[in-house]
Amino acid sequence: MASLHALRREQRAQGPATIMAIGTATPPNLYEQSTFPDFYFRVTNSDDKQELKEKFRRICNKTMVKKRYLYLTEEILKERPKLCSYKEPSFDDRQDIVVEEIPKLAKEAAEKAIKEWGRPKSEITHLVFCSISGIDMPGADYRLATLLGLPLTVNRLMIYSQACHMGAAMLRIAKDLAENNRGARVLVVACEITVLSFRGPNERDFEALAGQAGFADGAAAVVVGADPLERVEKPIYEIAAAMQETVAESQEAVGGHLRAFGWTFYFLNQLPAIISNNIGKSLERALVPLGVREWNDVFWVAHPGNWAIMDAIEAKLQLTPDKLSTARHVFSEYGNMQSATVYFVMDELRKRSAVEGRSTTGDGLQWGVLFGFGPGLSIETVVLRSMPL
Repeated sequence: MASLHALRREQRAQGPATIMAIGTATPPNLYEQSTFPDFYFRVTNSDDKQELKEKFRRICNKTMVKKRYLYLTEEILKERPKLCSYKEPSFDDRQDIVVEEIPKLAKEAAEKAIKEWGRPKSEITHLVFCSISGIDMPGADYRLATLLGLPLTVNRLMIYSQACHMGAAMLRIAKDLAENNRGARVLVVACEITVLSFRGPNERDFEALAGQAGFADGAAAVVVGADPLERVEKPIYEIAAAMQETVAESQEAVGGHLRAFGWTFYFLNQLPAIISNNIGKSLERALVPLGVREWNDVFWVAHPGNWAIMDAIEAKLQLTPDKLSTARHVFSEYGNMQSATVYFVMDELRKRSAVEGRSTTGDGLQWGVLFGFGPGLSIETVVLRSMPL
């Protein structure tokens, strides 16, 4: 028994998990929000629905998104016209695209993260990959590992159909892997392409219209590991704690269903209030043990969700405008890329900090919180500690 305990101690890292590198990628096709309604109604052969088009234009303006990147182009949609219908069975057409394209876009983000990390990709020991689309066997994790040329011994975990909170949830998973497997280096990848949820407009389906106005495509990757090698690895943040909380009786607040015509999403108008009324409990659980009781005394890396959610959180917690400014900026420049979005926020925060030349938060604060919100309703909370530049 004594030797078993000694072996377990030997297998575990000495220090906390750290985020060592971040990489992001988007498809090349940029869509300005101001002209997207014209594009959307043209490619879906819906220009005769002028009243609905004006309603969609108002929805697009209300999102506060300025531009987004999408894989789909007019040429692709002409080749696969079923994607432009409202609910014509088209799963095979959609699946043919995402099974191939999600690993490719993920590879771009992963290569950037590995390059920044600075060690050979053969030293990646674990791969954790999430995407809402492309369910297949072998999965996108296998395809990505093959594209990257990762070792055949890499430990893979593929997570499908979970959406916005998974960027934060994967850090929780990566923390456990890194701290319980000495020398582990975990490549965490999130990639979202909205091909399964793109469809033509319908005047009775507000959720579908809102999705077309706000969701976008993107991929992000981080490298997580404990006990960084001096002069080789440069941690950006320590992952001090990670936890999930499910809001009671909230399963109808936000979610989706996979159908023959792709993904459908639903959300309550009360979603911003549900999140803002419950996030305080998650903050107390995460930060009070560290002696932090003032939410403006920490830096924020939050999944933006939408503008109304950020407004509600800011008002409920009495946050100063700078706390969610990075999340708002990312949302306006990229839209909601679901699980990948929070990594874009993290990347933007550390880039701003590099310009200012202080800690990896820019404002000199030691502790921070990273949030993800998703179906359930799930609130993922990750406590970060900033590292010197």
